[in-house]
Amino acid sequence: MTIKSITTDALQDTLMAATDDIVLDVREIDEYNNGHINDAVNLPLSTLDQQADTLDKEKAYYVICKRGGRSTKAAEYLHAQGYDVTNVEGGMDDWHSEIEI
Repeated sequence: MTIKSITTDALQDTLMAATDDIVLDVREIDEYNNGHINDAVNLPLSTLDQQADTLDKEKAYYVICKRGGRSTKAAEYLHAQGYDVTNVEGGMDDWHSEIEI
């Protein structure tokens, strides 16, 4: 199974354009609260299997974590459930734009 991926720079460009796509941050709540991409939705990987059905299968999601490991697992899981997902390579460690705290 091949999951789509995007760099943080390409994601930043995508988010600057008008888009309905959603950034899904799968880090734990405390990590998310320490800084996240503006308007990102927090859905920790540890609770993803219980909460995935709250997501809209008509939307596209960019899945991000700290470095890319958890987001890869989350993207694979969501893809298998029928969601349109793209993994963000490098995660928040590679994010060079503004964050929300």
